[in-house]
Amino acid sequence: MSPPSRSGRAAGTVLGSAVGDALGAPFEFGPPGAYSARFPDGAGLMCGGGGWDPGEATDDTQMAVLVGESLLERGGLDLPDVFERFRRWAAGEPKDIGLQTEEVLTGGHPWDLAAPLHFRLTGRAAGNGSLMRAATSAVYFAGAGRAGTMEAARRLAALTHGDRAAWEGTAVLHELVRVALDGADPTAAVPDVLADVHADHRERWATVLAPDWHPDLATEFNGAVWPCLGSALWALRTTGTFETALAAAVDLGGDTDTVAAVTGTLAGAVYGDEAIPARWTAPLHVPLPGHGDRVLRAPDLVARAEALAAGPAHRRAEGPPGRPDGPSTGTATGGQPTEL
Repeated sequence: MSPPSRSGRAAGTVLGSAVGDALGAPFEFGPPGAYSARFPDGAGLMCGGGGWDPGEATDDTQMAVLVGESLLERGGLDLPDVFERFRRWAAGEPKDIGLQTEEVLTGGHPWDLAAPLHFRLTGRAAGNGSLMRAATSAVYFAGAGRAGTMEAARRLAALTHGDRAAWEGTAVLHELVRVALDGADPTAAVPDVLADVHADHRERWATVLAPDWHPDLATEFNGAVWPCLGSALWALRTTGTFETALAAAVDLGGDTDTVAAVTGTLAGAVYGDEAIPARWTAPLHVPLPGHGDRVLRAPDLVARAEALAAGPAHRRAEGPPGRPDGPSTGTATGGQPTEL
C-alpha cells in the first residue's frame, strides 16, 4: 500500500479522533481488557453501551467540531468566538461534559477569565479535556510551523484549562500531528518537541513520552493530561496499524473515549483515512447539542478536515508573539490570562 497523501493524513486525523471517541465511549471507566474480552477475534465493532448508541461520538468530538467550525468561519483563531460556541453547546445539555469544563463554561465569567479563576479557586485543571478536542485545530495550524501550531494549541487549551500542564500537552499533540502530516514519524520527533515545552513542565512530559514508558507506570488516572497523551503515544508506538493502535488504547480501560480519541488523532495522521475500517466509519455520527437536530457523519468530518488543511499556511496563530502567559488584552486575537 502506498503512503497516504497529506490530505488523507489530514482526513485521518479528524476522522480518526472521532472514531476513537465513539469506539471507546461504551467502555469508559471500565476495567483494562474489556475491549479484547468483548472482541476476542480482534475485529472490534461500534457496539454502543453506557448510554451511547453504536457509533455515537461524545463531547470529545463535539467540541473538536466546534473548534474547527470557528476556525473556518472566522478565518483564524477567534478565542471569544470559540468560547461562546462552547457555552452554547454546554447549555444544550450534552450527554457528557467534563466537570471542570462544565464549571468553566457555565460560571458566567468572561472568556479570558473563566479558566484562570476556576484554577485559582480549585487548584485543579490538568484534565485531558483540551487534548480530546485538538484534532481539528492541529490540522488547521499545521501549516503555521512548530512555533505557530504550539502557540495556537496553548491558547485554545487555556480557554478551559488554567493549568499550564494542559497547555503544554496540547501543544505537544499539535506538533506531533504536524510532523505526521509532513510524512515523518511523530514518535521520533518527541525529543525535538520537548525542547519547546515550557521548562517548568519539560521533565514531567519527557517522562510520560519516553520510549520505555508504559501506561502501568502512570501516577494518575488517565483522565489526567499526562497519562492520556502518554498512553496514546504508547499505543501508536507499540502497534503497527490504525486498528491495533485504537484497540490497545481502549483496552487500557479508564477514560477510554478520550484516550482512544487522542490515539485516533495520532494514528489517523500517520496512517491516513483509508486505514480506518469502514465498519467503524459507517455508523459514526456526531450530534451537536445546542444546535438543533444537527448530526455530522464521516463524510462531513472528512470535508471539514480538507477545508481545515487549507488553513493558515506559513502563518503564526493570531495574537502577540510568545506563549499565552501575558496579561489578557480582552480582544479576539489578544493574549491569554496568566496562571493565577
